[in-house]
Amino acid sequence: MDTTCIRFALRAILLHLLLLSLPKLSIAEFIYSPHEIFSIHCGSSTNFSTRDGRNWTPDIKFLTAQSHHSFAAPALTPSTIQGPYTIARLSHSQFAYSFPVTAGPKFLRLFFYSTSYQNFDRTNAYFSVRFGPYTYTLLQDFNASLNADVYNDPAQPDILFREYCINIREGERLDITFIPTITVQHQDSYAFINGIEIVSMPPFLYYTNPDDVDITWLPQPVGLNTNPFPIENNYAMETKYRLRVGDQEIPASQDTGMLRSWDVDNKYVTTQSVLSLDIDSGIKLRFTKTPNYTAPDTVYRSLRNMGSNGTVNMGFNLTWQLPVDSGFTYLLRLHFCQLDPNISHPGDQSFFIYVQDQLVEKWADILGWSDKQKGVPVVKQYVVFIPGNQQETLNLSLKMHPNPQSLAKDAQINAIELFKINDPTGNLAGPNPDPLPQSPKRVPLETSNKKSHGTTMRTLAAIAGSVSGFLLLSFIAILIKRRKNVAVNESSNKKEGTSRDNGSLSVPTGLCRHFSIKEMRTATNNFDELFVVGVGGFGNVYKGHIDNGSTTVAIKRLKQGSRQGIREFKNEIEMLSQLRHPNIVSLIGYCYESNEMILVYEFMDCGNLRDHLYDTDNPTLSWKHRLQTCIGVAQGLDYLHTGVKQVIIHRDVKSANILLDEKWEAKVSDFGLARIGGPMGISMMTTSVNTEVKGSIGYLDPEYYKRNILTEKSDVYSFGVMLLEVLSGRHPLLHWEEKQRMSLVKWAEHCYEKGILSEIVDSELKGQIKPQCLHKFSEVALSCLLEDGTQRPSMKDIVGMLELVLQLQDSAVNYEDSSSHSTVPLSDCSENTGLSTTSDGDRSYGRMESFVLIPDDVFSETKNPKRR
Repeated sequence: MDTTCIRFALRAILLHLLLLSLPKLSIAEFIYSPHEIFSIHCGSSTNFSTRDGRNWTPDIKFLTAQSHHSFAAPALTPSTIQGPYTIARLSHSQFAYSFPVTAGPKFLRLFFYSTSYQNFDRTNAYFSVRFGPYTYTLLQDFNASLNADVYNDPAQPDILFREYCINIREGERLDITFIPTITVQHQDSYAFINGIEIVSMPPFLYYTNPDDVDITWLPQPVGLNTNPFPIENNYAMETKYRLRVGDQEIPASQDTGMLRSWDVDNKYVTTQSVLSLDIDSGIKLRFTKTPNYTAPDTVYRSLRNMGSNGTVNMGFNLTWQLPVDSGFTYLLRLHFCQLDPNISHPGDQSFFIYVQDQLVEKWADILGWSDKQKGVPVVKQYVVFIPGNQQETLNLSLKMHPNPQSLAKDAQINAIELFKINDPTGNLAGPNPDPLPQSPKRVPLETSNKKSHGTTMRTLAAIAGSVSGFLLLSFIAILIKRRKNVAVNESSNKKEGTSRDNGSLSVPTGLCRHFSIKEMRTATNNFDELFVVGVGGFGNVYKGHIDNGSTTVAIKRLKQGSRQGIREFKNEIEMLSQLRHPNIVSLIGYCYESNEMILVYEFMDCGNLRDHLYDTDNPTLSWKHRLQTCIGVAQGLDYLHTGVKQVIIHRDVKSANILLDEKWEAKVSDFGLARIGGPMGISMMTTSVNTEVKGSIGYLDPEYYKRNILTEKSDVYSFGVMLLEVLSGRHPLLHWEEKQRMSLVKWAEHCYEKGILSEIVDSELKGQIKPQCLHKFSEVALSCLLEDGTQRPSMKDIVGMLELVLQLQDSAVNYEDSSSHSTVPLSDCSENTGLSTTSDGDRSYGRMESFVLIPDDVFSETKNPKRR
């Protein structure tokens, strides 16, 4: 036997002995060997190793030349957690790393220890992190100490960890830049990092293989769109959750070679369930549907189910609630493996799967997915968009329920992975959490000076006596005053009808009615789900009946745990209670008691504008009706900008916030984010407000989110996006579209420049729009989207422009009759019957009664809008 054979035999024996000595160690550890691993201890000058097998090396050779002003400083409070936490790289100015990596997908991991360092106070760590060669934002104005305090893990105090999936192209380097957020409020800000890790991963672990012809296993969108959503190489993703079912986490050393950590799912399960560990370990796992490095073996040998044991158990859903940042698209990966000895045939156990309360699997059958083979792991993938403004945290829900036609009334799962996908601007950063309530500081009562102990005690006793007397007198005075206030408040409550149960609301009671929680429960049959007519970031909207059923209203109820809280609630009441305009939704009243925040509006029979444009089974609106709706919205916004004492900037203009009443009149709604500007002077005045950026992704004014300065022209920009929505019948952002068409604004600009505007028109409007009308409408929309906000028209001018556009449509001759198209006529929405669109008697927008042909120079200000 030659030496090569001997060495091979010895290695095999040693590997066998190792497996025998570590029975809990997954054999999957030996399946994938990353060809590239960088484990960098930032600030350190020496190598060291940790028990998980990582070899940490100094960072100095990867720093860029521009980073000479950065410092290496030791932590003033040593961490008890093993890892790269003894020293950090810190700087009050920008610094960067550059890594010579090979092409392909990588894990990028950032390690932070949020403590004070020499000359760097903990609370001043406020910075952004970007990586290239492309511009992706991983963290934006990230407050390290605040995140560490709010999301503190007792097992790893003050440790922050972020993991990202990125892809590097051939010949490119991986650059990571740390940028302190220097502002008036944060002049001493600095950026810091303790550890950076880059680990190569298999090419198609999370990214989609473009050559895969079997679309069955591609990520499926949640919602009406049924086209698969491939995870392309140009996406960057942040790992939000990697959860296994079990009694303890799987550390990085026991992953399949990629140093991933698998947390337990316990704190995210919100319903009763059963945990089964090491089930049927006699069955060998066979990775025929997914690679054997997908997850460690132990992931597939434990499961969570409903504990039905074969009996009917249909009274609840198996539910997880995963907090996520709104305004982003997420990749959800669900891991399954059938090892139950009682399940022998496909269909024996099937169940429903809901994501965000939308049914994604009606017949989830693990044995069917695995070609009737037990012990075959499978992964199902879904892509879900969480609407919002990227400034609030909402819950992504996963629910499972037995199929009543199934033999075994049960549902089960092994693991959950969730990844956030970058938005079209390359952003992955979410908001900082709200600060924790400040706890009172402790006053030290002991002194180390024994000699002065008696004196100190006597002094403390004297002080305590004085303070006690003062507090007693103060308490009596406060008690007397409070009784007087209670009497006044009770009298005021009876007179004004305002609620004091959970605090005072400054609301003009003559304009806004206060409802009790009992009235709200009666109006909605105790918030029966059958009464739900809409769902938003705020919560559910119910159709209710007040005043003994004589008045129908819309009741918007804040859901528990929503980040859109008391500030937005009060803001909407104070705004809407003082606004009166036919194109502004009317607030009838509110309920603020028993830990409930509820708003009551006039009921809008025809729902919102978006529900008649796309992603809906409702018949679409005719082109003329869409124009009239846009004019109504413009009139409402013009009233907010010029018709009140102070400018009101809505900040969330979009089709979903435009409601339609039974006569199809458009009304602007949802004033939770609205802000008051300065007093109105000249109508063209621009009122600037320095404010935190809020709004909805896809509609945000670039000037607003880049410079943090808000004006009424920000509403104009959002209105311009809405005009394109109306014209195209599509969402402002479509992540699954090709790059050129992903952004509706950029696609429209491209088509305008190429003279192919017809390509963006909704197919439902074929033959309805005259070319001259289309051209002028597009000019109005693009003028709203100009980069320089001062060059955008005012809402007052836009009203006039759109009325002229409508005249162009009305005055056109020999155009195709629109009655042949499946569009909603101008009729009573509740009747759902056809009505001729030739009568405009109920709608007046100040148009000229006799026909006048409009010359081109009327639109001179939008004739050649500046391209962005």
